[in-house]
Amino acid sequence: MPASPASVLVTGATGFIGQRLVRTLLHKGLNVRVLVRPDKSPDSRMPDACEQVPASLTDVESLTTVVARSSAVIYCAGSVRGRSLADFKTANIEGVRAMLEALEQAGNTAPLLLLSSLAASRPELSDYARSKFEGEQLLQDRTSLNWTILRPPAVYGPGDREMLPILKMARKGLLAHAGPVDQRLSLLHVDDLVDAIVTWLSAPEKCQHQTYAIDDGTAGGYSWSNIGDAVSDKQFRLIPVPRMLLKTIANLNLQLAKIFDYAPMLSPGKVRELVQAEWLCDNSSFTGATGWTPKLNLEQGAKQLFGASEDGSKT
Repeated sequence: MPASPASVLVTGATGFIGQRLVRTLLHKGLNVRVLVRPDKSPDSRMPDACEQVPASLTDVESLTTVVARSSAVIYCAGSVRGRSLADFKTANIEGVRAMLEALEQAGNTAPLLLLSSLAASRPELSDYARSKFEGEQLLQDRTSLNWTILRPPAVYGPGDREMLPILKMARKGLLAHAGPVDQRLSLLHVDDLVDAIVTWLSAPEKCQHQTYAIDDGTAGGYSWSNIGDAVSDKQFRLIPVPRMLLKTIANLNLQLAKIFDYAPMLSPGKVRELVQAEWLCDNSSFTGATGWTPKLNLEQGAKQLFGASEDGSKT
């Protein structure tokens, strides 16, 4: 049944990407509803113009009521830190399952966009990658629903806490890397990712039952030298981090996480992700279906992120 009144439901709205997305959707005049944890409602990080809906991400009954009034669902919720697969399951697998069941129970064929990760293309590497892959597989099994999967690579921009420290270090002339010297990486500015989602929202039927890995359009991605050149006009030094040292630190961090009960970012699985020879995307399929093209390569994105001096040099 059609959702009425029409509104876009966003999960993971308080995250780095989600916050940027919500503000963009509101700026475009769309009705936006965001799923917030019942114990966090209302969430002060959310703009007043959006409707906050308190509901558990895995509660099918409450989600069914929520999605019945949704004209589209954008699933941005996700866990990126964890000690084991169990730590990633709630947001990356069970939440996806609950959302799909809610759409089915509500009889709502509203389009669903799952924001996944390029890591899902290599599920054997880590529990995080496995959880993203398994979340995607839940959609593959439901051909009666209108869904699309986006697999972004490393995303950077205002509010980012993962890539930003690396880029800041590069601007100061130091760039540590764990991967091989010839490693190639796709990157994507958060504003281009949000623009891709908005573009999908205008014609989701063109992308039905498709999975797209998208980036900033730089052919062959970036080497670490390319990243340094794009971010800084200073002489910079590439500092390779010995793989065995990184593995040792990751193993120690995992053991400490188990003892002190916290979710680690650096784990043995994350190390396996970091040392892969390449993480590359190809925009051709998504661009062909929607007409979307990215606007910011890394040099342009870094200027926007850090600002440029009057003479145009990177600052």
